[in-house]
Amino acid sequence: MRGMGNMQNMMKQMQKMQKKMAEAQEKLGEERIEGTAGGGAVTVVVSGHKEVLEVRLDEDIVDPEDVETLQDLILVATNDALSKVDEIVNKTMGQFTKGMNIPGLF
Repeated sequence: MRGMGNMQNMMKQMQKMQKKMAEAQEKLGEERIEGTAGGGAVTVVVSGHKEVLEVRLDEDIVDPEDVETLQDLILVATNDALSKVDEIVNKTMGQFTKGMNIPGLF
């Protein structure tokens, strides 16, 4: 019967970890991360859940004759923001996996 106590204790620890992970994921969703391009002429703000929340353009960058450059800058700023989100997610959620190699988890 001694093994049952260990199993119950392990289950309680897993439930605690699940709760902490859910709280961390919720907190990540509240994060606002900025990516920029063109020396700050284009700014894209995303949430920790990788939702684009805002796109800001400096008026000087808007040139009807050169839409392609503006499109490229928006892509660069968006990818910059998403890359920063990945870093934050790995740092935040990595504490729960501490050395465990679980493919596809984070």
